[in-house]
Amino acid sequence: MSDSVPEPEAAPGPEAVPEAEPADDPAAPAPLNVDRAPSGNADVDAQLGRLADTDHLATDGHVEVYEDVHRGLRDALTALDARPGPPAPPAPYTNRS
Repeated sequence: MSDSVPEPEAAPGPEAVPEAEPADDPAAPAPLNVDRAPSGNADVDAQLGRLADTDHLATDGHVEVYEDVHRGLRDALTALDARPGPPAPPAPYTNRS
């Protein structure tokens, strides 16, 4: 004998059908198709390319992408400042005789 009680089987019911979204939903994400010229800096171009990610996100998802791109652009700018510049000109020769 078993003290366990068998659980009743779930009755087959109608399956949930997801609602079809209208094709012309004005609130749906849509690409902006903004043309951009290359900046000449690979790091900057990569960050600006990330902005295309917002084309497929709802508006509330844009902030995260914008903040990430801003952080990347700030890091790229800081890296430019950290690069060594040209060597300093030599000190003028002074005759001390």
